[in-house]
Amino acid sequence: MFEAENINLWRDHDVVDREGSKIGSLESVYVDTATDRPSFAGVKTGIIGRHRIVFVPLDGAVVGPDYLKVQHAKDLVKNAPGIETDGELLADAEPAIFAHYDLAYSTGAAGERRLARR
Repeated sequence: MFEAENINLWRDHDVVDREGSKIGSLESVYVDTATDRPSFAGVKTGIIGRHRIVFVPLDGAVVGPDYLKVQHAKDLVKNAPGIETDGELLADAEPAIFAHYDLAYSTGAAGERRLARR
């Protein structure tokens, strides 16, 4: 899991890949509903007028002076499932996000969703 005192303070900071290439800016943080720990970042990508939010796991992520570095390549993240900047992540879209990163997906015992925005 990602370790940071308060990841919400990093909103609007650059998100870079493991090589240091800029992916976009941190727009939101999604926690795992089972643990209430940061699990995915919502990253604002695109060009002016054509932005979207893509999702990247926070496992292994580290913070630098002005950036959040994730452990996935820029191209993989940019091609991840996403939402419009004014949209919301729907529960039925969660499995595709996990599958994109070859991560196992399961709902809670009562079928509740796995990710919640914080």
